Order: sequence, then C-alpha cells, then structure tokens
Amino acid sequence: MAKNEKSVTDLVCEHIKKQKLLPIPVQTLNEEAEATRYFGGDLKEFLAAAKTLGAKGIFVETLYLEDDEFYYDSGIDDEEYLAMNGDFNNECCCGENCNCKKGDKKKSKKAEEDDKVDGVLLEPEDLEGLDLSLLRPEIAKFLDRVGESCGVRLTVPGVDHLEVEIFADWYDEFAELVDEASEIIEEDPNGALEQVEAMFKEAEKAAKDEDKSVKKIAAHPPKKSKK
Repeated sequence: MAKNEKSVTDLVCEHIKKQKLLPIPVQTLNEEAEATRYFGGDLKEFLAAAKTLGAKGIFVETLYLEDDEFYYDSGIDDEEYLAMNGDFNNECCCGENCNCKKGDKKKSKKAEEDDKVDGVLLEPEDLEGLDLSLLRPEIAKFLDRVGESCGVRLTVPGVDHLEVEIFADWYDEFAELVDEASEIIEEDPNGALEQVEAMFKEAEKAAKDEDKSVKKIAAHPPKKSKK
C-alpha cells in the first residue's frame, strides 16, 4: 500500500461521518459470546438501516490479512474428524472377543469399500492445511500483504448486533482465488493431491536439468590466452 493511500477503514469511516454517524473503533474478543445478525446489503444500505434502528454510532473493527488464510481449511475441527474417521490412537487391539469398547469390531461399510480398491480415497479434510498456492499459484502474490489491512467489520450495537463486512478490491480477488483452490480440493481431493505431486516432480526435474547444464559448462577448461 502506498504511504499516502487511504485504507479501506479510513474510507469507510469518512463515509460514516458524512452520514452524521460516529465511527467507534473496536476489537472482537469473543465472537461466540456475541448475538450477531449479518446484513445482506451494501454499505449505503447498512447505514440507512443503522439510522432506522436509531443508532448514534457504528462500531468499526479493522480486519487484516492473516497467513493462515493461504492454507486449506475444511471447517472440520479435530473432534469432528475423529468422529468421522476414528481415533487411530485409541483402537481396540484385544481381538474378536474384546469388551474394552475402544473400537467397533465391525468395519464400517465405507471402510470395507475402501479396502476393495487400490490406493487411498481421500476426503477434503485429509488435505487440511494444504498450501492453496500449489493449486492456484496466483495466490502467492498476496504473501507480501500479510498483516495489511484488508477490510473492515461494521456493527450497529444493540441486543442483537447488526453486522456487515466491507473488503478492499485486492482482498476480493484474493478470496476468489482461495475459493477456487478450495473448490478443487472439495470436488476431487485425490486429483488435487496428484496436481500438487506433479508440480513438485516438474520442479525437481527442472532443478536437476539446471544442475546438469551448470556442470556441463564447468567441464570445459578455460581457454589459454595467446602470448
């Protein structure tokens, strides 16, 4: 961002002031404790709604691009993952007459089907944390913006908070690329992994070819100068 370029927060705050509302800087500490209603319109419509609700001010929270946004997030936490795939660190090992209840003695239908095919059938959550720039290389150009202001969250205070998020144009482009890469994983996890592996093999081959060319050049002795 240029030194004199205004952030999206500055621009939004200026617009709020023009509507004779007070922008109030805030930070969210516990989102789960908040009763929030998400507004479906644009900034102009949001401010009109704020006035209708009798607001005297607007909470303004600056949002920043974070490094974990560059990695795939399935939205499934550890407990949900274990519930779907089993806890492999807590499996039953007592045999057929086991009464420890650590595991199911019968294989699930899905597990039986997986055993019948060659290879492993991946689920999107198996690729949790995958670097999305491996699927959409254009994402990497946003790495130098990590920590930069990318948007603003506006909230009309009340018993039920009314909230909307406004983002900079460059972040909308970034988010679209992230969505595209995530969709590749969700539609075909195995295909996504194969794409990544093929890219690594190509990069490895290119590195070897470059190394060979350097050695070939170095193999020629320097020419002797004429006396």
